[in-house]
Amino acid sequence: MPAAASHQQSFDPVQILHDRFAAAIAAAFPEHAGGAADPVITPSKNPKFGDFQANGAMPLGKLIGRSPREAAAAIVKSVDLGDIAEPLSDASIAGPGFINITLKNTALARLLDRLDSTALGLDPVHGAEKQTIVVDLCGVNLAKQMHVGHLRAVIIGDAVARVFERMGHKVIRQNHVGDWGLNIAMVTAKLIELEKRGEKIDKLDLDRLEKLYKAAQKECSADERGLAMVEKYNLGPKALAEIGTQVHEAREHLAGAKNTLVKLQAHDPATVAVWKRIADLTMDACLATCKRLGADVTAEHSAGESSYAEELAPLVADLVARGITQESEGALVIRVEGFAEPCIIRKSDGGFLYATTDLAGIRRRVQRFGADRVVYCVDARQGLHFRLVFAAAHRAGFDVAPGHASPSSLEHAAFGMVLGQDGKPYKTRSGENVKLSDLLDEAVERAAAAVAGKNPDLSAEERTRIADAVGIAAIKYVDLSNDRIKDYVFDFDRMLAFEGNTGPYLLYALVRIRSIFRKAGSGMSALRADAPAAITIATPEEKTLALTLLRYPGVVRGVAASLEPHRLCQYLFDLAGAFSSFFTNCPVLQAHDEATKRSRLRLCAITERVLADGLSMLGIPTLDRM
Repeated sequence: MPAAASHQQSFDPVQILHDRFAAAIAAAFPEHAGGAADPVITPSKNPKFGDFQANGAMPLGKLIGRSPREAAAAIVKSVDLGDIAEPLSDASIAGPGFINITLKNTALARLLDRLDSTALGLDPVHGAEKQTIVVDLCGVNLAKQMHVGHLRAVIIGDAVARVFERMGHKVIRQNHVGDWGLNIAMVTAKLIELEKRGEKIDKLDLDRLEKLYKAAQKECSADERGLAMVEKYNLGPKALAEIGTQVHEAREHLAGAKNTLVKLQAHDPATVAVWKRIADLTMDACLATCKRLGADVTAEHSAGESSYAEELAPLVADLVARGITQESEGALVIRVEGFAEPCIIRKSDGGFLYATTDLAGIRRRVQRFGADRVVYCVDARQGLHFRLVFAAAHRAGFDVAPGHASPSSLEHAAFGMVLGQDGKPYKTRSGENVKLSDLLDEAVERAAAAVAGKNPDLSAEERTRIADAVGIAAIKYVDLSNDRIKDYVFDFDRMLAFEGNTGPYLLYALVRIRSIFRKAGSGMSALRADAPAAITIATPEEKTLALTLLRYPGVVRGVAASLEPHRLCQYLFDLAGAFSSFFTNCPVLQAHDEATKRSRLRLCAITERVLADGLSMLGIPTLDRM
């Protein structure tokens, strides 16, 4: 279930109008509508008829068996808009039953005055509304470089967590690290073998470690199918010897890896020391990359599969004892209503699976951490896995926190893939995964060239600092601005553009406002907290900017409910566009009188704070100059 509904006041005139008209419908037609009819508030297509229209009379007329104009007339008589819009009359009803609404500029100024606080309309939730929310993000595996496939899990998860934190919820980040099991034992055994040969494994870097990981995987992969074919068709002693040797050696390597896994599970000091070297090397690189991305993912947030290792057998035993499981072809499964597939929690050979660890993770996150909501920012291809695991956890009762009467919410914030220009998963020319560090390097290099072209007078130090911020902003924004569930095509030229819906464009919009403040000098007294300038809304551009600013709290709450950061991105782009039109048509420092200048400076200041606050929730660094 989404976060509890907020009872904080609305600043958005659209929401205010919706609430007022809904109340009017309920008052005018209680026996028919009962408040259930939607007022259908939309922007007016022609400004000369007003700012908004209430179009709910058409569907309401059908519901109550009267003409839409009759319904509209009854609504007009019942609605109370005295403090927000100009008075309505029969002349406000147009066409078949549209109700035209013109907002009062003084009402917009009053709402902006209330929005202009430290919280920007987002006072921290408290009491029953405050939740503990666990966000599963990042999700790396030992002995592997982070690649472009990790990008979305990191930055979407971080953005979602930041939105919850901004609203005042208690957020617990969890980086679920693949650091246990046979695959990790394979590379651990490989390093032990190298150490016996005299190689200093403490000198390894992650590139070399990843190559050893792949080599270990290959060594343990026996061509059993090929051997069966040779034997079946009697392909001769030469083929039998060649494939037989490969299978024999692979079986030996696999047996050695399994023995290493047993030693790891028994906490053999020498084996654990090698495993820890692998873990430290991987996590140091992972956390450094996350830091460079501006994502709040630290060692404190990281919980490896190894941390659940001792919990799995007792967890399964508990499920068996409570009759939650059943056997199926030697495996142990949980069958859940609505799924043909069972959730397998123990293989026929006694081994545990990802589902077993994820069940233990849900139990820990809900019953130990007290999570009201657990959000998994993981690839959409894992959708069936999570639906099964969530259903199995519910059947097992793992999703109910101590003292809670109802289950916690388990949600998969699924995301699509990053594609290349060919429409396939983004890879290097050789077909390898693109390393995330290389991707960031190239983004910053390209940003440096773009920044130098726009402002060649910058010092080398300042150009480096700006290029780093612009490059990271470009990478993060292009990802977050796309609908989370959809794939998107990675295009450096598009994402680094200073025009259009891009990170650099938003940074430039913010920098432009801050430039106004530097030029304002003594005029900045208009922003004094003890005596701020009065806001006046006189032009269409000021009204559009005001209406856009007032949407901000509702947009942020919508992102928290939907887990869709692209809504915030679109809002910030809309705000930057509204400000650009305002800046072009409404002189600020050269305003025709002092009161207008001071009012417009305050509009600039509110816009600056909203832009900066929104970018902060996206984890995008801001700049004072570009």
